[in-house]
Amino acid sequence: MGRKSLKESRQPEIIKAFYKLAKREGLENASIAKTAALININPSLIIHYFQTREQLVSALIEFILERYLQIFKTPTISEEDPKKRLLTVIDKLFSHKWNILFDDSVAYSCYSMVFRDKKVKAKFKVVLDQLRHNLEAMIKDANEAGEMNVADPARAADMVFVIVDGAYYYLSLESNKDEYRKKLEFYKQQAIQQLNLYAYETIPG
Repeated sequence: MGRKSLKESRQPEIIKAFYKLAKREGLENASIAKTAALININPSLIIHYFQTREQLVSALIEFILERYLQIFKTPTISEEDPKKRLLTVIDKLFSHKWNILFDDSVAYSCYSMVFRDKKVKAKFKVVLDQLRHNLEAMIKDANEAGEMNVADPARAADMVFVIVDGAYYYLSLESNKDEYRKKLEFYKQQAIQQLNLYAYETIPG
């Protein structure tokens, strides 16, 4: 078996350290020097892989976007039943599992760059479109299995993510945990209605 190159092993370590620093101090305060200090390496090593801070921020954005796609990883037990697999993903979208995939403050700081940087905007659009396409495909699978009847899977998938994005943006202002849970459950039910399902219980586990 071949060994992983130093580049392959070091780059993820540096990106994760930069992410951790951005969570703790804010993206605007995260620097190459502080990142190097966090993992006890020389700043020149980071510069060897990421010549500028902008390149490191770009790598961080790719790291966050890759984590978005993890929401579609479902337990093997769910994969044989298209409807159950779909509802498992909906549950994850409106749950702590989705919210802990990435830190909101870092994600929103990165997202704000879409208004200033066309390359960042393009990266976000590719991944967010992929999220919708993945959900659309799952809805189509459930339709074809005769378990659901969604007339326009693409529109339904888009509306689910519109609700998801709006829900978490608004809920980031809610400090009362009980209210947070109640509102999140309400928003999930609104998403479920986009699938023509009105009586739905959360899938355990």
